[in-house]
Amino acid sequence: MDDIAPEERDDQQLLILKLLPNLISILALCSGLTAIRFAVTGYISLAVFLIALAAALDGLDGRLARMLKSESAIGAELDSLCDFVNFGVVPGLVLYLWGLRTEVNMGWIAVLVYAVCCMLRLARFNVGSRKAEPAERTVFIGVPSPAGAMLVLLPIYLSHVTAFHLPALAVAAWMVGIGALMISRVRTPSLKRVTIAASLAPFALVGAVAVIAALITYPWVTLLALSLVYLGAILSLAIGLTGRKAT
Repeated sequence: MDDIAPEERDDQQLLILKLLPNLISILALCSGLTAIRFAVTGYISLAVFLIALAAALDGLDGRLARMLKSESAIGAELDSLCDFVNFGVVPGLVLYLWGLRTEVNMGWIAVLVYAVCCMLRLARFNVGSRKAEPAERTVFIGVPSPAGAMLVLLPIYLSHVTAFHLPALAVAAWMVGIGALMISRVRTPSLKRVTIAASLAPFALVGAVAVIAALITYPWVTLLALSLVYLGAILSLAIGLTGRKAT
């Protein structure tokens, strides 16, 4: 006679290694929430670093899940919820604590607008990811939430590079503008499906190492430059699309 209870027989075994992507998502969430703690105590630079770390971890968990073949509905929901906190709530609060408290009402409205736009962007992405859209593999529709979080912090990068502090109303307007870009239909570059010739792979690796070294050595200049390059890429895609429609 089998002494194992039915519920024990039905319990599937799961490799601990396959929980690693979910652990990375949780670590990203902890990084984002800790950024709020440091921003409250005045350590804005460390808060920005933790948001960037959360963005890096967010780019890792999905790829790791595909490599380990451990994708799940729970993992997808966990990733989306963490993204909303890390890239919708945290950057807005950090910017508010950094430079919007002189314009309390307008600043808080900007924080709310940005957070809601991030939520809508993630909801649209979750719905769209269930549909096959091969024509859009090399682009996103709207700015992705991690990129939006790094872009919205641009006034902080600028203040460290040039010692120029944007007025609070300008920072609030910038937040609303980035939120609008996230929910817009503007095409933005995606590196997920970009391919290069095999002969150029060594140069790509060297370039990646150079960017990482620049981030470590000159973080504010590099973050500002990357943000401007990304905005330039968005503008280039928009101009290219307009040109194709005109012809």
